[in-house]
Amino acid sequence: MTAPRREPIIAADWNPYMTSVLGLITARGGSKGVPGKNVRPLAGKPLIAWTIEAARASGRLDRVVVSTDDDEIAAVAREFGAEVPFMRPAELAQDDSPHILSVLHALDELAGLEQYAPDAVCLLQPTSPLRTAEDIDAAIAIACESDAPAVVSVTEALAHPQLTQRMDADGRLHPFMEADTDYLRRQDLPDAYVLNGAVYVNTTDSLRRDETFYPEGLRGYVMPPERSLDIDTLWDFHLAELILCDRAGDRPAEGGPP
Repeated sequence: MTAPRREPIIAADWNPYMTSVLGLITARGGSKGVPGKNVRPLAGKPLIAWTIEAARASGRLDRVVVSTDDDEIAAVAREFGAEVPFMRPAELAQDDSPHILSVLHALDELAGLEQYAPDAVCLLQPTSPLRTAEDIDAAIAIACESDAPAVVSVTEALAHPQLTQRMDADGRLHPFMEADTDYLRRQDLPDAYVLNGAVYVNTTDSLRRDETFYPEGLRGYVMPPERSLDIDTLWDFHLAELILCDRAGDRPAEGGPP
């Protein structure tokens, strides 16, 4: 069953050239580190469900589509209210498949099947279950206000790059980045941010022209660390379970990582 299409909320800052924003969730079935990761239970529901629900609660997306090669993921996505109007081909769902090609494939499929051509795409990875609808809307708002071709979510770096070291074959440490002084205080250093993988907003024109999520003119949306966990391991699942249960006021099951 296809989820009903929703009209986006048109806010005062809305860019007239970005009136249609596709919420696109990419979820392949071949995870090696944690098999079945995208549908693995997390705090009472499949991992991907957290992203679908956040996307559906957004006031800035006019639809939520899942791109997958996996029948089980497709069924779960539909169960939680996302559209799955096409299946991703296997060659675009490999470990080394460029992510940008999956997004371009989705745009081509929607154009061919439905003559649907959004002004922008908001890419949401299911491995960021702590991201909220407010994060999605805020990132899109930055794109609208700045007329930027792209906005990505970031969080403050836990280890500042000027305080990190590299190790040579003999175990000796060397500064990862050259500094003007041997003694650096974190509070004296400029802020440093890392991508957290939660939200990517790109205009369709930029995606097709530049074929990258990081074109010139890229802006950042800063998220706090407690919403920036990117799940890749069982330990990450355990941490996310603790955070989500804490939000809900519940205690997670005993026994460590699920």
